[in-house]
Amino acid sequence: MRGYTYRAESGVNVARARGVEVPISPKKTYEVLNAIRGLSVDEARTVLEDAVAMRRTIPFRRYNQETAHHRGSGPGRYAVKVAKNILQVLENAEQNAEYDGLDSERLFVKVAASGRGRILRASMPRAHGRGTAWNEQTTNIEIVLAERKEKE
Repeated sequence: MRGYTYRAESGVNVARARGVEVPISPKKTYEVLNAIRGLSVDEARTVLEDAVAMRRTIPFRRYNQETAHHRGSGPGRYAVKVAKNILQVLENAEQNAEYDGLDSERLFVKVAASGRGRILRASMPRAHGRGTAWNEQTTNIEIVLAERKEKE
């Protein structure tokens, strides 16, 4: 059993959620999580919903070779499948926060991490009795929400 990468700090209330072995690209997941890290929950949800509706691109900073440039974000993509799955994990974390009694107005994405999951191996039949590897990558997603401290 794998746990969270985030280790709880003393005096900080957090809500967590994980997506385990989600069948999405690890590289695209990395970029989408970078786009929402540090945002409030409402802003993060807006970014993800806009990506699903193809209204806003997700900027690709690291894995952007041969990636088209878009106005406002530079190199980026509409990572629809990834955004849908991350949106589900974000909603789970938000529901966990409500259950734990955290203030939903002050929540922000403290940790947004991903890692490669298991590779689901298969093969595609080809001509003359041969086969080609047809492997599906999976990704583990982790989102931790925390309350912003009030400005004094």
